[in-house]
Amino acid sequence: MRFATWNVNSVGARLPRLEQWLDLAQPDVLCLQETKCAGDAFPSEGAVQRGYQVAAHGEGRWNGVAILSRVGLEQISRGFPGEPLAPPAQADGDPTLLEVPGSSAPEARAIGATCGSLRVWSVYVPNGRTLDSPQFPYKLAWLAALRAAVEPEVRSGDPFVIAGDFNVAPTDEDVWDPSAFIGSTHVTDDERRELADLRALGLEDVRPRALKHGTPYTYWDYRAGMFHKNQGMRIDLVYASRPEASRVTDAYVDREARKGKGPSDHAPIVVDLDL
Repeated sequence: MRFATWNVNSVGARLPRLEQWLDLAQPDVLCLQETKCAGDAFPSEGAVQRGYQVAAHGEGRWNGVAILSRVGLEQISRGFPGEPLAPPAQADGDPTLLEVPGSSAPEARAIGATCGSLRVWSVYVPNGRTLDSPQFPYKLAWLAALRAAVEPEVRSGDPFVIAGDFNVAPTDEDVWDPSAFIGSTHVTDDERRELADLRALGLEDVRPRALKHGTPYTYWDYRAGMFHKNQGMRIDLVYASRPEASRVTDAYVDREARKGKGPSDHAPIVVDLDL
């Protein structure tokens, strides 16, 4: 089975690239994040024509996750029990504006499905913004709730993979310059501890190989030519149950998908599993 995950940063804006990439990479299962469209508005026609079933969970302009599968798509879960609500958001840059009210329902950040013999979750973890933002404790609470929700599935012993944009670099080796992130989110002990607690359920970090530079970064900011200077981060992750991790025959970051006109700021991870 070929499994992949990609923060596509708007499926509408990236649709031609996505469909072209499906033809090139031929994944059996693809997890998408930051689709930025309502679930019932997901543009699935091209994927269906290519033999995929599609399950999407979205809310419109923000967030959004999906799973595409050509090996079956059953037991779909949109969100998870105990998922916390996002806090109110301060209006950006203008103190005269009132805070935007918090959500009355959880954000569209997680979707699970059974694809053939594999239980799959696609997740888009909250960014956290800054350490003094209400978004940061929300991020930690969200990760803790995710761990509690998937624990029974992992403990069952059935084949399991959770993948997506975790917005956390697991180690200092996963950022281009640790000193550039001092006092920032994505690299704190608290965030990394939440990832460690998730792995402690019985999951392994499937670390992909890099196609260039020897650093398997998955995200590069659009600004300041950071992609070309390889000033990136590994924040897109694939965590597999230990038996499935031992059956990985190859895993790589498809850096080529980050090139060209109008790319996402993330690159896909492709994993080949001998199931």
